[in-house]
Amino acid sequence: MSATAGAPPSGVSRHQRVFLPVLAALITLAWVTLWAWSRSPYGRYLEHGDWTVSGPAAFLCRVVPAGDVLVPMALYAVAWILMTTAMMLPTTLPLFNVFDRLTARRADHGRLLVLLGLGYMAVWGAFGLLAHAMHNAVLSLLARVPALAWHGWLIGAATITLAGAFQFSRLKYRCLEKCRTPLSFVIRHWRGHAQGWHAFALGAHHGLFCVGCCWALMLLMFALGTGSLGWMLLLAAVMAIEKNVRWGPRLSAPLGVALLSWAGVMVASHA
Repeated sequence: MSATAGAPPSGVSRHQRVFLPVLAALITLAWVTLWAWSRSPYGRYLEHGDWTVSGPAAFLCRVVPAGDVLVPMALYAVAWILMTTAMMLPTTLPLFNVFDRLTARRADHGRLLVLLGLGYMAVWGAFGLLAHAMHNAVLSLLARVPALAWHGWLIGAATITLAGAFQFSRLKYRCLEKCRTPLSFVIRHWRGHAQGWHAFALGAHHGLFCVGCCWALMLLMFALGTGSLGWMLLLAAVMAIEKNVRWGPRLSAPLGVALLSWAGVMVASHA
């Protein structure tokens, strides 16, 4: 019998047998859950519908203290985490790939990977809460100013214009460069001391650059419909190409032109 018989699989083998399938399953589960949710009687929760009118959410709003604020926020947080998992994890696969290989021989390897992911998701979660607050503020403004509600298309056009203009900003390219070089990012920022906290901080730090790169495109979901799986898939594909494909940065400018043109067409059609 070979001396290596019964030996544990190599890091590469374990990476292929465990890490990649688990991450792929997590992303697939998020997309399937979003698909099932959008087709359920509670699909309006994904679309920021009136959550306090009927159904279980309305009951919770009545019985939970400050439920009319906390329950919609909790439902939105769940929806946003699913959206972020489905759309952003595929774009940041190289980061998890590098960190998985770097920490493969550590006894706490699995815990560090989870903390890395939690740090990354925490930043996107904070951005989601901020976007949720801004969305509610816009809805409140529309309710108070009927004239603005009659021209609600202006908000969509402004959001698309903002996303298009941001594609040409220096901040976009600076953050995109950080997202496209995960190996140098991890080597520069990972010290291995206070491992759990540093893994979480590493994920959060990278998440900041990811938000800095993609926040404007993610805001498009509020203009296009947060429950639209088709738009989610398209935007996720665009962001994944920008970050992970060799010619990805060349996509930013044409995308910006397309978005600005779209906004121009909207304005012209309503003028």
